Amino acid sequence: MSVLLFGVSHRSAPVSVLEQLSTDEADQAKIIEQILQSSLVTEAMVLSTCNRVEVYAVVEAFHGGLSVIGQVLSEHSGMSLQDLTRYAYVRYAEAAVEHLFSVASGLDSAVVGEAQVLGQVRRAYATAEANHTVGRTLHELSQRALSVGKRVHSETGIDSAGASVVSVALDMAQARIGSLAGRSAVVVGAGSMGALAAKQLMRAGIERVHVVNRSLPRAKHLAENVRSHGVAAEAFPFDHLPPLLTDADVVVSCTGAVRPVVTLADVHRGLAQRLGGTRQLVMCDLGMPRDIDPAVAGLPGVDVIDMERILREPTARTATSDAEAARTIVAAEVAEYLTGQRMAEVTPTVTALRQRAADVVEAELLRLDNRLPGLDSAHRDEVAKTVRRVVDKLLHAPTVRVKQLAGAPGGDSYAEALRELFELDQHAVDAVAGGELGTVAVDELIIPATDLDSAE
Repeated sequence: MSVLLFGVSHRSAPVSVLEQLSTDEADQAKIIEQILQSSLVTEAMVLSTCNRVEVYAVVEAFHGGLSVIGQVLSEHSGMSLQDLTRYAYVRYAEAAVEHLFSVASGLDSAVVGEAQVLGQVRRAYATAEANHTVGRTLHELSQRALSVGKRVHSETGIDSAGASVVSVALDMAQARIGSLAGRSAVVVGAGSMGALAAKQLMRAGIERVHVVNRSLPRAKHLAENVRSHGVAAEAFPFDHLPPLLTDADVVVSCTGAVRPVVTLADVHRGLAQRLGGTRQLVMCDLGMPRDIDPAVAGLPGVDVIDMERILREPTARTATSDAEAARTIVAAEVAEYLTGQRMAEVTPTVTALRQRAADVVEAELLRLDNRLPGLDSAHRDEVAKTVRRVVDKLLHAPTVRVKQLAGAPGGDSYAEALRELFELDQHAVDAVAGGELGTVAVDELIIPATDLDSAE
């Protein structure tokens, strides 16, 4: 069984789709309950934030599990399966592990490095655990993801990466038009990055902030937050953007949309009503992919600062290096986790082999008792120790080596070879994996070579 991820996020879908997929804890419980009705899915949890909805599941088969999850989310959102899959992404096995580690580290957030998502991953796991929908696989994966996220935030400067990008963009804007103190700004997008942009604008001394967002309630929430800091702010729907450009000095766009949301026509209409022909409008496009139509940069009196220009700045490159350091940590953690999982997967086979050997030894000792009923106990014990020592020595090399080999990619083939060579019953192996066979403890599976000759 492997982990399957089915998700939709700010990187793959517009806000309207994310809103259709948004869930509360009650919705999540229903979604998981429906998914687990299928025999193809044994564990599941939902990670739902303002920027993503992701289902992590342990599935018996890739295509079957994918079909089950897609159908349940389609019914929940009211979208057709065909429409939903246009915006969805799928990760399987190793790719699913890498994705969750990246999410927990803040590398996949709209604001790179934001720590809030780490708490959201923790809540997603806690909810699933409380509902008894996670087993060993998702438990270990979630706990490791949380550990990786903590490590990334403690060992790198990624927490400030998003703020650095906004700060660099505004520094570049001020180099073009002068101080922002007493000026007017438009923030397009009311998500995490929009809130960060508003915060940086207030620090720069901006006098008025107009917040534009597809969801007006979210725009109002951000505008209220800005007003609470003593700065004039109002919220507007998206179709009100052109008239707002008439009086704006700087625009910061950061919606997380998958295609440009600020069109050439929008800007052209705003400039047509603008007073003072020499007044410059600076537009900071922080979208990845871009929020502002590239053609806007060709309009007179408009300077577009996009991510390509921002990342050429030395201070922005520092933020980028923090993100790269975080990715390096994630890659190393993924490799270590997968190695551990592959080694753990071979453990039931090794346990079953040693149990098989123990059964053979006991059968032969019983046969000895029947053939030599008069054998005194001291001699019988010495024979038993000798036989067990021989078996341990014979099994030592293959069991140690198979665990070493299992840590490499494709290592599961060695466990399969071991089962075939020793004619191990797969049911016995599965019983060990399920905890039904406990005769041989895990810490007894590998006997150090130095102990073999002295073992009594």
